[in-house]
Amino acid sequence: MKWPSPLARVPVLNVVGVIAVVLAGAVITVKNLPEDTPNQILNVSYDPTREVYAELDKNFVEAYAKQTGTTLDIKQSHGGSGRQARNVIDGSEKANVVSLALVSDVDTLRKRGLVAEDWQKRLPNNSIPYTSTVVFVVHKTNPKGIHDWPDLVKDDVSVVTPDPKTSGNGQLSFLAAWGSVTTRNGSAEQAKEYLRSLYDHVAVFDAGARGSAISFTDQHIGDVHLTWENEAIREVAAHSDELELVYPPVSIHAEPAVTWVDANTKDERTAAYSKAYLEYLFTDPAQEVLARYGYRPVKPEILAEHADTLPNISLFPITAIAKDWNDAREKFFSDNGIFATASSAQ
Repeated sequence: MKWPSPLARVPVLNVVGVIAVVLAGAVITVKNLPEDTPNQILNVSYDPTREVYAELDKNFVEAYAKQTGTTLDIKQSHGGSGRQARNVIDGSEKANVVSLALVSDVDTLRKRGLVAEDWQKRLPNNSIPYTSTVVFVVHKTNPKGIHDWPDLVKDDVSVVTPDPKTSGNGQLSFLAAWGSVTTRNGSAEQAKEYLRSLYDHVAVFDAGARGSAISFTDQHIGDVHLTWENEAIREVAAHSDELELVYPPVSIHAEPAVTWVDANTKDERTAAYSKAYLEYLFTDPAQEVLARYGYRPVKPEILAEHADTLPNISLFPITAIAKDWNDAREKFFSDNGIFATASSAQ
Protein backbone atom coordinates (compact mmCIF):
# COMPACT_ATOMS: atom_id res chain seq x y z
CA MET A 1 0.00 0.00 0.00
CA LYS A 2 1.41 3.40 -1.04
CA TRP A 3 0.09 6.75 0.10
CA PRO A 4 -1.18 9.21 -2.53
CA SER A 5 0.10 12.77 -2.48
CA PRO A 6 -2.09 15.22 -0.58
CA LEU A 7 -1.54 17.58 -3.50
CA ALA A 8 -2.82 15.12 -6.09
CA ARG A 9 -5.98 16.14 -7.88
CA VAL A 10 -7.27 12.78 -9.03
CA PRO A 11 -10.67 11.09 -9.06
CA VAL A 12 -11.25 8.61 -6.28
CA LEU A 13 -11.13 5.69 -8.71
CA ASN A 14 -7.57 6.63 -9.71
CA VAL A 15 -6.08 7.17 -6.26
CA VAL A 16 -4.40 3.79 -6.03
CA GLY A 17 -2.80 4.28 -9.42
CA VAL A 18 -0.74 7.30 -8.33
CA ILE A 19 0.26 6.38 -4.82
CA ALA A 20 3.45 4.52 -5.75
CA VAL A 21 4.82 7.59 -7.51
CA VAL A 22 4.64 9.82 -4.45
CA LEU A 23 5.73 7.44 -1.70
CA ALA A 24 9.45 8.06 -2.03
CA GLY A 25 9.09 11.78 -1.36
CA ALA A 26 6.78 11.12 1.60
CA VAL A 27 9.27 8.71 3.16
CA ILE A 28 12.13 11.21 2.80
CA THR A 29 10.00 13.90 4.43
CA VAL A 30 9.17 11.74 7.42
CA LYS A 31 12.72 10.42 7.95
CA ASN A 32 14.24 13.90 7.88
CA LEU A 33 12.01 15.21 10.67
CA PRO A 34 13.08 15.43 14.35
CA GLU A 35 13.15 12.05 16.05
CA ASP A 36 11.57 13.42 19.26
CA THR A 37 8.29 14.34 17.54
CA PRO A 38 5.57 11.93 18.75
CA ASN A 39 4.31 9.51 16.08
CA GLN A 40 0.72 10.08 17.18
CA ILE A 41 -2.42 11.61 15.71
CA LEU A 42 -5.93 12.11 17.11
CA ASN A 43 -9.05 11.45 15.03
CA VAL A 44 -12.09 13.20 16.50
CA SER A 45 -15.09 11.37 15.07
CA TYR A 46 -18.81 10.98 15.55
CA ASP A 47 -20.63 8.45 17.68
CA PRO A 48 -21.05 5.14 15.77
CA THR A 49 -17.60 4.91 14.15
CA ARG A 50 -15.78 3.26 17.05
CA GLU A 51 -15.75 -0.25 15.60
CA VAL A 52 -14.91 0.60 12.00
CA TYR A 53 -12.03 2.89 12.95
CA ALA A 54 -10.63 0.26 15.30
CA GLU A 55 -10.08 -1.96 12.25
CA LEU A 56 -9.14 0.83 9.85
CA ASP A 57 -6.55 2.18 12.27
CA LYS A 58 -4.99 -1.23 12.81
CA ASN A 59 -4.77 -1.92 9.09
CA PHE A 60 -3.39 1.52 8.28
CA VAL A 61 -0.75 1.42 11.02
CA GLU A 62 0.46 -1.98 9.83
CA ALA A 63 0.59 -0.96 6.17
CA TYR A 64 2.22 2.39 6.90
CA ALA A 65 4.89 0.79 9.08
CA LYS A 66 5.64 -1.77 6.37
CA GLN A 67 6.02 0.91 3.70
CA THR A 68 7.79 3.65 5.68
CA GLY A 69 9.36 2.01 8.72
CA THR A 70 7.39 4.38 10.96
CA THR A 71 4.94 3.00 13.52
CA LEU A 72 2.08 5.35 14.31
CA ASP A 73 -0.21 5.60 17.31
CA ILE A 74 -3.72 6.69 16.32
CA LYS A 75 -6.02 7.90 19.06
CA GLN A 76 -9.80 8.14 18.71
CA SER A 77 -12.47 10.34 20.27
CA HIS A 78 -16.20 9.74 19.73
CA GLY A 79 -19.40 11.61 20.54
CA GLY A 80 -22.29 13.45 18.96
CA SER A 81 -20.99 15.08 15.78
CA GLY A 82 -22.09 18.61 16.61
CA ARG A 83 -20.66 18.36 20.10
CA GLN A 84 -17.39 16.96 18.75
CA ALA A 85 -17.07 19.91 16.36
CA ARG A 86 -17.58 22.31 19.26
CA ASN A 87 -14.96 20.45 21.31
CA VAL A 88 -12.42 20.96 18.52
CA ILE A 89 -13.33 24.64 18.28
CA ASP A 90 -12.95 25.28 22.02
CA GLY A 91 -9.70 23.30 22.14
CA SER A 92 -10.84 20.55 24.50
CA GLU A 93 -10.14 18.08 21.66
CA LYS A 94 -6.80 18.70 19.93
CA ALA A 95 -7.83 16.94 16.76
CA ASN A 96 -5.30 16.35 14.01
CA VAL A 97 -8.06 14.95 11.81
CA VAL A 98 -11.82 15.01 12.07
CA SER A 99 -14.34 12.57 10.59
CA LEU A 100 -17.75 14.03 11.29
CA ALA A 101 -21.31 13.17 10.37
CA LEU A 102 -22.08 16.26 8.29
CA VAL A 103 -20.20 18.42 5.82
CA SER A 104 -21.56 21.40 7.74
CA ASP A 105 -20.01 20.11 10.99
CA VAL A 106 -16.58 20.10 9.36
CA ASP A 107 -17.22 23.45 7.74
CA THR A 108 -17.80 25.07 11.14
CA LEU A 109 -14.08 24.48 11.73
CA ARG A 110 -13.28 26.32 8.51
CA LYS A 111 -15.40 29.25 9.63
CA ARG A 112 -13.33 29.43 12.83
CA GLY A 113 -10.06 29.40 10.91
CA LEU A 114 -9.04 25.90 12.04
CA VAL A 115 -9.32 24.32 8.58
CA ALA A 116 -8.28 25.65 5.16
CA GLU A 117 -10.85 27.31 2.91
CA ASP A 118 -10.36 24.65 0.24
CA TRP A 119 -10.58 21.67 2.58
CA GLN A 120 -13.09 19.77 0.44
CA LYS A 121 -10.79 19.90 -2.58
CA ARG A 122 -7.81 18.34 -0.79
CA LEU A 123 -9.08 14.75 -0.83
CA PRO A 124 -11.00 12.69 -3.39
CA ASN A 125 -14.78 12.87 -3.73
CA ASN A 126 -14.98 16.27 -1.99
CA SER A 127 -13.45 14.71 1.14
CA ILE A 128 -16.36 12.28 1.55
CA PRO A 129 -14.93 8.73 1.89
CA TYR A 130 -18.30 6.98 2.25
CA THR A 131 -22.02 7.75 2.40
CA SER A 132 -24.91 6.50 4.50
CA THR A 133 -28.58 7.08 5.28
CA VAL A 134 -31.18 6.93 8.06
CA VAL A 135 -33.26 3.76 8.50
CA PHE A 136 -35.56 2.19 11.11
CA VAL A 137 -34.81 -0.50 13.68
CA VAL A 138 -37.93 -2.18 15.08
CA HIS A 139 -38.74 -5.08 17.36
CA LYS A 140 -38.90 -8.58 15.92
CA THR A 141 -41.93 -9.22 13.68
CA ASN A 142 -42.47 -5.43 13.59
CA PRO A 143 -45.56 -5.53 15.85
CA LYS A 144 -46.44 -1.87 15.25
CA GLY A 145 -46.31 -2.28 11.45
CA ILE A 146 -43.70 0.43 10.88
CA HIS A 147 -42.73 0.59 7.21
CA ASP A 148 -42.77 4.26 6.22
CA TRP A 149 -42.36 7.68 7.81
CA PRO A 150 -46.09 8.25 8.40
CA ASP A 151 -46.13 5.09 10.54
CA LEU A 152 -43.92 6.83 13.10
CA VAL A 153 -46.76 9.12 14.17
CA LYS A 154 -49.38 6.45 14.83
CA ASP A 155 -51.00 6.95 18.22
CA ASP A 156 -49.29 4.00 19.91
CA VAL A 157 -45.77 4.41 18.45
CA SER A 158 -42.85 5.56 20.59
CA VAL A 159 -39.72 6.82 18.79
CA VAL A 160 -36.06 6.92 19.82
CA THR A 161 -33.79 9.40 18.01
CA PRO A 162 -30.80 11.51 19.08
CA ASP A 163 -31.05 15.22 19.81
CA PRO A 164 -30.41 17.33 16.67
CA LYS A 165 -28.77 19.97 18.88
CA THR A 166 -25.83 17.64 19.57
CA SER A 167 -26.01 14.75 17.12
CA GLY A 168 -25.43 14.40 13.39
CA ASN A 169 -27.72 11.36 13.48
CA GLY A 170 -30.37 13.55 15.09
CA GLN A 171 -30.06 16.21 12.39
CA LEU A 172 -30.09 13.66 9.59
CA SER A 173 -33.19 11.99 11.03
CA PHE A 174 -34.92 15.38 11.08
CA LEU A 175 -33.84 16.13 7.50
CA ALA A 176 -34.87 12.65 6.31
CA ALA A 177 -38.29 13.05 7.94
CA TRP A 178 -38.72 16.50 6.37
CA GLY A 179 -37.72 15.24 2.93
CA SER A 180 -40.01 12.23 3.24
CA VAL A 181 -42.85 14.75 2.99
CA THR A 182 -41.53 17.41 0.61
CA THR A 183 -39.92 15.04 -1.91
CA ARG A 184 -43.26 13.25 -2.21
CA ASN A 185 -45.23 16.36 -3.17
CA GLY A 186 -45.97 17.54 0.35
CA SER A 187 -45.73 21.22 1.26
CA ALA A 188 -43.33 22.81 3.73
CA GLU A 189 -46.25 23.43 6.10
CA GLN A 190 -47.26 19.76 5.90
CA ALA A 191 -43.65 18.75 6.59
CA LYS A 192 -43.51 21.08 9.61
CA GLU A 193 -46.76 19.66 10.97
CA TYR A 194 -45.42 16.11 10.48
CA LEU A 195 -42.22 16.97 12.37
CA ARG A 196 -44.22 18.46 15.25
CA SER A 197 -46.18 15.22 15.49
CA LEU A 198 -43.04 13.10 15.17
CA TYR A 199 -41.28 14.86 18.05
CA ASP A 200 -44.39 14.46 20.19
CA HIS A 201 -43.74 10.71 19.81
CA VAL A 202 -40.07 10.81 20.85
CA ALA A 203 -39.53 8.91 24.09
CA VAL A 204 -35.94 10.01 24.74
CA PHE A 205 -33.44 12.48 23.25
CA ASP A 206 -29.93 11.11 23.74
CA ALA A 207 -26.88 13.25 22.94
CA GLY A 208 -25.58 10.92 20.23
CA ALA A 209 -26.29 7.90 18.06
CA ARG A 210 -24.71 5.34 20.36
CA GLY A 211 -26.62 6.62 23.38
CA SER A 212 -29.86 6.20 21.43
CA ALA A 213 -28.83 2.68 20.47
CA ILE A 214 -28.31 1.82 24.13
CA SER A 215 -31.69 3.32 25.07
CA PHE A 216 -33.43 1.23 22.42
CA THR A 217 -31.56 -2.07 22.53
CA ASP A 218 -30.41 -2.32 26.15
CA GLN A 219 -32.96 -0.24 28.07
CA HIS A 220 -35.83 -1.36 25.80
CA ILE A 221 -37.23 2.13 25.33
CA GLY A 222 -39.41 2.81 22.31
CA ASP A 223 -40.92 0.97 19.36
CA VAL A 224 -38.59 2.25 16.63
CA HIS A 225 -35.08 3.64 16.50
CA LEU A 226 -34.16 6.18 13.79
CA THR A 227 -30.49 5.64 13.12
CA TRP A 228 -27.61 5.39 10.68
CA GLU A 229 -27.76 2.41 8.34
CA ASN A 230 -24.44 1.09 9.68
CA GLU A 231 -25.61 1.44 13.27
CA ALA A 232 -28.84 -0.36 12.43
CA ILE A 233 -26.91 -3.24 10.85
CA ARG A 234 -24.75 -3.49 13.97
CA GLU A 235 -27.75 -3.41 16.32
CA VAL A 236 -29.68 -6.08 14.44
CA ALA A 237 -26.61 -8.33 14.16
CA ALA A 238 -26.08 -8.09 17.92
CA HIS A 239 -29.78 -8.69 18.72
CA SER A 240 -30.96 -10.80 15.79
CA ASP A 241 -33.54 -12.61 17.91
CA GLU A 242 -35.06 -9.32 19.10
CA LEU A 243 -34.71 -6.70 16.35
CA GLU A 244 -35.01 -6.22 12.60
CA LEU A 245 -34.11 -3.51 10.12
CA VAL A 246 -36.70 -1.65 8.04
CA TYR A 247 -35.77 0.43 5.01
CA PRO A 248 -38.32 3.21 4.47
CA PRO A 249 -39.31 3.88 0.84
CA VAL A 250 -37.32 7.12 0.86
CA SER A 251 -34.57 8.58 3.03
CA ILE A 252 -31.67 11.03 2.91
CA HIS A 253 -28.30 10.60 1.19
CA ALA A 254 -25.94 11.31 4.09
CA GLU A 255 -22.37 12.45 3.38
CA PRO A 256 -20.00 12.25 6.36
CA ALA A 257 -16.81 14.21 5.68
CA VAL A 258 -13.17 14.18 6.76
CA THR A 259 -10.25 16.59 6.83
CA TRP A 260 -7.03 17.29 8.64
CA VAL A 261 -7.19 20.23 11.06
CA ASP A 262 -4.61 22.71 9.80
CA ALA A 263 -4.37 24.56 13.10
CA ASN A 264 -3.34 21.33 14.87
CA THR A 265 -1.07 19.87 12.17
CA LYS A 266 1.55 22.61 11.88
CA ASP A 267 4.30 20.15 12.76
CA GLU A 268 5.55 18.68 9.49
CA ARG A 269 5.65 15.12 10.78
CA THR A 270 2.12 15.25 12.18
CA ALA A 271 0.85 16.80 8.95
CA ALA A 272 2.37 13.98 6.88
CA TYR A 273 0.81 11.32 9.10
CA SER A 274 -2.61 13.01 9.11
CA LYS A 275 -2.76 13.37 5.34
CA ALA A 276 -1.63 9.80 4.70
CA TYR A 277 -4.21 8.51 7.18
CA LEU A 278 -7.10 10.27 5.46
CA GLU A 279 -5.89 9.38 1.97
CA TYR A 280 -5.92 5.74 3.06
CA LEU A 281 -9.70 5.90 3.57
CA PHE A 282 -10.16 6.19 -0.20
CA THR A 283 -8.08 3.12 -1.07
CA ASP A 284 -9.61 -0.25 -1.95
CA PRO A 285 -8.67 -2.02 1.32
CA ALA A 286 -10.23 0.74 3.42
CA GLN A 287 -13.33 0.91 1.23
CA GLU A 288 -13.79 -2.84 1.72
CA VAL A 289 -13.61 -2.43 5.49
CA LEU A 290 -16.12 0.42 5.41
CA ALA A 291 -18.55 -1.70 3.40
CA ARG A 292 -18.24 -4.65 5.80
CA TYR A 293 -19.20 -2.36 8.67
CA GLY A 294 -22.30 -1.06 6.89
CA TYR A 295 -20.95 2.19 5.41
CA ARG A 296 -21.55 2.82 1.70
CA PRO A 297 -18.17 3.01 -0.07
CA VAL A 298 -17.79 5.74 -2.68
CA LYS A 299 -16.18 3.31 -5.10
CA PRO A 300 -19.19 1.93 -7.03
CA GLU A 301 -17.59 -1.39 -7.83
CA ILE A 302 -17.02 -2.11 -4.13
CA LEU A 303 -20.52 -0.96 -3.21
CA ALA A 304 -21.90 -3.32 -5.88
CA GLU A 305 -20.04 -6.23 -4.28
CA HIS A 306 -21.95 -5.60 -1.04
CA ALA A 307 -25.42 -5.17 -2.54
CA ASP A 308 -26.80 -7.94 -0.32
CA THR A 309 -26.18 -5.90 2.83
CA LEU A 310 -26.23 -2.41 1.29
CA PRO A 311 -29.22 -2.55 -1.06
CA ASN A 312 -30.00 -0.02 -3.75
CA ILE A 313 -32.63 2.26 -2.17
CA SER A 314 -34.24 5.62 -2.95
CA LEU A 315 -32.16 8.37 -1.36
CA PHE A 316 -32.68 12.08 -1.93
CA PRO A 317 -29.69 14.48 -1.92
CA ILE A 318 -29.45 17.46 0.41
CA THR A 319 -30.12 19.68 -2.61
CA ALA A 320 -33.68 18.33 -2.69
CA ILE A 321 -34.46 20.26 0.52
CA ALA A 322 -31.76 22.99 0.71
CA LYS A 323 -29.05 24.63 -1.41
CA ASP A 324 -26.31 22.58 0.29
CA TRP A 325 -25.34 21.25 3.73
CA ASN A 326 -24.49 24.69 5.09
CA ASP A 327 -27.78 26.10 3.89
CA ALA A 328 -29.56 23.15 5.53
CA ARG A 329 -27.78 23.91 8.81
CA GLU A 330 -28.94 27.53 8.69
CA LYS A 331 -32.43 26.79 7.41
CA PHE A 332 -33.27 24.00 9.80
CA PHE A 333 -30.99 24.23 12.85
CA SER A 334 -30.16 27.89 13.45
CA ASP A 335 -31.65 29.61 16.50
CA ASN A 336 -34.69 30.61 14.45
CA GLY A 337 -34.65 27.59 12.17
CA ILE A 338 -37.40 25.14 11.38
CA PHE A 339 -36.35 22.67 14.10
CA ALA A 340 -36.82 25.34 16.77
CA THR A 341 -40.43 25.85 15.72
CA ALA A 342 -41.29 22.31 14.64
CA SER A 343 -40.05 20.48 17.73
CA SER A 344 -42.01 20.52 20.95
CA ALA A 345 -38.76 19.44 22.62
CA GLN A 346 -37.42 23.01 22.37
